[in-house]
Amino acid sequence: MVPRNQTQFIEFILLGFSEKPNQQGPLFELFLGMYLVTVAGNMLIILTIVADSHLHTPMYFFLLNLSFVDICAVSTTVPKMLVSIFTQNKAISYADCLIQMYFLMFFLGVDHFLLTAMAYDRYVAICHPLRYATIMNSQFCTLLVLLSWIISCLDSLLHCMMVTRLSFCSDHEIQHFFCDLTEVLKLSCSDTFTNYVLIYFVSGLLGIIPVTGILFSYTQIFSSILKVPSTESKYKAFSTCGSHLSIVSLFYGTAFGVYLSSAAIQSSWKSTVASAMYAVVTPMLNPFIYTLRNKDIKDAFRRLIMRKASS
Repeated sequence: MVPRNQTQFIEFILLGFSEKPNQQGPLFELFLGMYLVTVAGNMLIILTIVADSHLHTPMYFFLLNLSFVDICAVSTTVPKMLVSIFTQNKAISYADCLIQMYFLMFFLGVDHFLLTAMAYDRYVAICHPLRYATIMNSQFCTLLVLLSWIISCLDSLLHCMMVTRLSFCSDHEIQHFFCDLTEVLKLSCSDTFTNYVLIYFVSGLLGIIPVTGILFSYTQIFSSILKVPSTESKYKAFSTCGSHLSIVSLFYGTAFGVYLSSAAIQSSWKSTVASAMYAVVTPMLNPFIYTLRNKDIKDAFRRLIMRKASS
């Protein structure tokens, strides 16, 4: 007899970090604090950029979108985990799991493309300064952001539609605090070969092209900076892309270094921690990197505080 597709009747169980009762309180406080810091920090950057006309430039237009996407990304996973810890109910319905999976892949994909657009922006600013205003006009910047959203939307939709073809028969425990695509595929009793082929092909295609673009941009940037005779000019040129380079290193370092290497180790706890680094910690640190390393943001923040204090 062919196994009947039972996906419409099942729930998944998100095991999270720990099943020990004495660890639930500290985990709740830790992730609540991280979530609030992430939302507050990114909202502060958004408000500062919107309120200060000095920051109405392509670089900060991309940063505004990046901060918004980071808020959305953590809001896809952390609130559900906090509710699960608070209510001691780790179940998530099949439909909710698909929705969470879709939006997490979607927002992380947009993050990926926005970082590439920001790298190109720095490349044009440093290597072609006289043509910067012409190349990085508002229409082109809007097109880059729109393409980031559309491509990520289609990519996420493709993977989620492929998951709906699968059957889930017995084991419903996901070794994560959110519905991760690869973890969900492990629970299927259907043939997932096509799903994995799509993951490797599409992820490779959508990953290699942006990463190549980032590497090319920074190769050209460093080459141009090295040709500048003045040490002060070199430092000034490099400081304009230092914050972005830090975020790129953090994003891809956690994605490829921590997450993928831990996935090769048969340890569900290490894999869960790695996922938290990628999906929660990185969006939380982005505002600090731009605030602490970016003079324009700090100056704009001071002007915003002074206006609020004087009003």
